[in-house]
Amino acid sequence: MKIGIIGCGYVFDLYMLTIGRHENIEIAGIYDIRSEQAERVGKFFGLRVYPDRESILGDPEIEVIANLTSIEAHYEVNKAILRAGKHVYCEKPFVTDMDEARELFALAENLGLRISCAPSNALSATSQTMWKAAQDKAVGDVRMVYAEFDNQPVYLMNPETWRSRSGTPWPYVHEYESGCTWEHVGYHLAWMCAIFGPVRSVTSFSKMTLPDKTDLPMDPADTPDFSVGCLDFESGVVGRVTCSIAAPYDHQMRIIGNRGVIHTNTYREYECPVYIERFGKLALDMRRMRLARTNSFVQWLVGIGGRKVPLIVTPPPGSKRLPRKSMSPRAIYKRFMSNQIGIQDKAIGLAELCDAIATGRPHFPSHDFTLHLTELTLAIQGAGPDGLRHQLTSRFDPVALPERSRAAAPDYRDYARQSWREKIWQRLREVLRKGPAPTNPLI
Repeated sequence: MKIGIIGCGYVFDLYMLTIGRHENIEIAGIYDIRSEQAERVGKFFGLRVYPDRESILGDPEIEVIANLTSIEAHYEVNKAILRAGKHVYCEKPFVTDMDEARELFALAENLGLRISCAPSNALSATSQTMWKAAQDKAVGDVRMVYAEFDNQPVYLMNPETWRSRSGTPWPYVHEYESGCTWEHVGYHLAWMCAIFGPVRSVTSFSKMTLPDKTDLPMDPADTPDFSVGCLDFESGVVGRVTCSIAAPYDHQMRIIGNRGVIHTNTYREYECPVYIERFGKLALDMRRMRLARTNSFVQWLVGIGGRKVPLIVTPPPGSKRLPRKSMSPRAIYKRFMSNQIGIQDKAIGLAELCDAIATGRPHFPSHDFTLHLTELTLAIQGAGPDGLRHQLTSRFDPVALPERSRAAAPDYRDYARQSWREKIWQRLREVLRKGPAPTNPLI
């Protein structure tokens, strides 16, 4: 399917990293309001550059247009795309006003068009694996879900020097003005809502904690750079998501049941390892001991950290085979580095939309799902330092795990059983501890 792209800034290069993996996408051309930027990027990637927005909107061969413009332009550009008779794929957040969001979805449905929105990490192998493990009740009944987006004190990392592959500067001042919640909380909300359904209410707090992160003027000057939201899901699960650019790097994702925890390191690496840790008596008791807290070998022996499970790796939407991996030294090195710092397949959301249109099936995320995530995002950032409880006015029907993932996955309950190491150390502990009753483990 032929697509067009409007907006050729820093994020454009991130899409270009993986768009070649998706055989159902063909880029017809690109456009940016900054003609010099579009020409430079077009030359770098060998893409056609449209001279104006009317040209790309009017191209009859283009069915889908990806809106990668800045956040404040999303509403107007999305509306123009729909009025041109094209389907929309938009970067996050969708828009910054709920009335505008509802207007755009109503327009799309009246015109028989589709809107999809980033982020796409709920389609990743990591998220799909956690989803299936939760449904398998590998950790019993899920009670809580925790998500972190502490993204480093970026202001100390010379962000003014960061450049994309094509040489586009990272718009760090604009990122500060938008805030880490608008920019990033969707990454966690997407997989949390995909797995656990709609949220009934969210209680949030947000505040600017770093007034000195830049000497340059900002508008607005007090955008929150820290937020926390507590989510009450309709399913009964309780969630908590935290965003900041002050604390050290922490992107953990944890699903906590009454019998264990499913966890992974980051949403950002789409094939990040997933672990299932059962709540064994030995591991729970050992967690309070300094030896176990500081020694990885002891943790392995007693089961702290859990067992690594096989990921659900399937062909991307629109393809019948996995992308072919080159074995050249350069390609191997790139894969090694991507496994160290993580790589997002941002284009998988585009591929999902294009395949859904081509096959006539519903796409993910649906209109209702995106509207719900937009409302959550705005509520968390807008809570302010006094805090706010927000009752959600939008909802969506719970989402089913894709059948291709279900068919390719094992029963993850098999990976939650007690290992031979735990059995041996449990028995040894029982022998050594015969005698007086143990002290209260909570003291």
